[in-house]
Amino acid sequence: MRGQPIIEFTFLSPPIEVRDTFEKDGLVAGRQHEYPGASSLQSGSRAVLREIADNNGGGNDPKDYAVELNATNFDAVLKDTPATYALVEFFAHWCPACRNYKPHYEKVARLFNGPNAVHPGIVLMTRVDCALKINTKLCDKFSVGHYPMLFWGPPTKFSAGWSSDQSKSKLRVIDDGRTAERLLNWINKQIGSSYGLDDENFENEHLSPNISDPEQIARAVYDVEEATATAFDIILEHKMIKSGTRASLIKFLQLLVAHHPSRRCRKGTAEVLVNFDDLCPLDMWPSAGHDIDTTNMVGVLHNFHICGKDVPRGYWMFCRGSRNDTRGFSCGLWVLMHSLSVRIEDGESQSTFTSVCDFIHNFFICEECRQHFYGMCSSVKSPFKTARDFALWLWSAHNEVNERLMKEEASLQTGDPKFPKIIWPPKQLCPSCQDKGSSQIEWNRDEVFKFLISYYGNTLVSLYKEKGLLAEDGTNVFLDESSTNAVAVPVGAALAIALASCAFGALACYWRSQQKSRKYFHQLHSLKNI
Repeated sequence: MRGQPIIEFTFLSPPIEVRDTFEKDGLVAGRQHEYPGASSLQSGSRAVLREIADNNGGGNDPKDYAVELNATNFDAVLKDTPATYALVEFFAHWCPACRNYKPHYEKVARLFNGPNAVHPGIVLMTRVDCALKINTKLCDKFSVGHYPMLFWGPPTKFSAGWSSDQSKSKLRVIDDGRTAERLLNWINKQIGSSYGLDDENFENEHLSPNISDPEQIARAVYDVEEATATAFDIILEHKMIKSGTRASLIKFLQLLVAHHPSRRCRKGTAEVLVNFDDLCPLDMWPSAGHDIDTTNMVGVLHNFHICGKDVPRGYWMFCRGSRNDTRGFSCGLWVLMHSLSVRIEDGESQSTFTSVCDFIHNFFICEECRQHFYGMCSSVKSPFKTARDFALWLWSAHNEVNERLMKEEASLQTGDPKFPKIIWPPKQLCPSCQDKGSSQIEWNRDEVFKFLISYYGNTLVSLYKEKGLLAEDGTNVFLDESSTNAVAVPVGAALAIALASCAFGALACYWRSQQKSRKYFHQLHSLKNI
């Protein structure tokens, strides 16, 4: 056998069984079962944690938290996961030691995987069955010489594989993980945590405060997607599209198509806009103030996944609070608005201001927050002429909200003790933003604006850059669902998909360039005619 002994089990080494690969991996007649029933995850999937919940709800073993991967989705899932680290177990389903080890592995996976994970977004725990013929080359790529064999490292580094002579590899073989306790202790040593197997939701948290490390905002790119999808779901679930709100929703969606930091969301939003007039024509309301039954329209719009079919994922990264009822959606929505404010151009500042204010006024379901925000919007008397003016207004408005909530949460003890409201940005994040020598805060607005551009612009999407999800021109690359299922896609269909993707890319680029050179006062049919 190859490689060093890793976990002291009694290993069996019969020849790899030849199984009915298509049946075992959810591939029948050359195609994958429709989600969520498929045992192998969709390519590029970021719903790996949601799939666990679906499977558990379907009567499967409730202890199966680890994500089953195979050769068709291995690279895509690991490349696209928001988790900072990945742990892959290579095993064989016929191996008694592997079956006995599975409960230990699942005890640890419960902490990190699934929508109800105790510590989500930190470690993605996965498994690969080397006894399946479809995975033979994948397991050889990692020089798997015995079962089980565990690998640890940054998710994007797994695509290169591993061999025992790779001293500079970013992947590590776990040599002390034979029990759940020992495996978790090993993980704790790697990431400087003190997680326990008995941890429950929002207990024993070790969340890092985000006021001292500007790089943490990079994790919020996933929260921006989560907030966008959640907001769209709320609008549909509460049937908030009416004759009086339709126009403001269109304008906000146009803003997202042009400037959302995630290309997934830009693409999904564009697809909604292209079909919006057909699904929600203005004349469907016979008269002003007269509401109609929009159930069918809402049902069809639910089929459009505004940030991809796998979002929302069900948890937060940068915006996660130390308690279940703090931060989350409201934090993600603020990050989205700030990210939009630093991506627009001067000629778009007033229309962006109007779009954001109208969107919050019509679709933010917290009544007091909605009224307070719209009151700040109404107090603006002069139109914005530059993007800088709008970005600084939004920053100032956010601080005004924080200052108000600081007092309320202090008196009612309802704030997040780990993330108390503060006047932002603090000196730890931007020392040059505050002028020295004053007992009160004196803001250097030029420095604040520079910080906003860096923080909500380049740093926010830096994880996408690291994962290779940005094109050469700096735009986000959308991982098409078909990318790693090519084995099950006929050549003709693959060519059609490629041509369609190129066509949409050209449409999206043209649409964005047009949006940047004009205000958002055009009819929806102009998008259809591009």
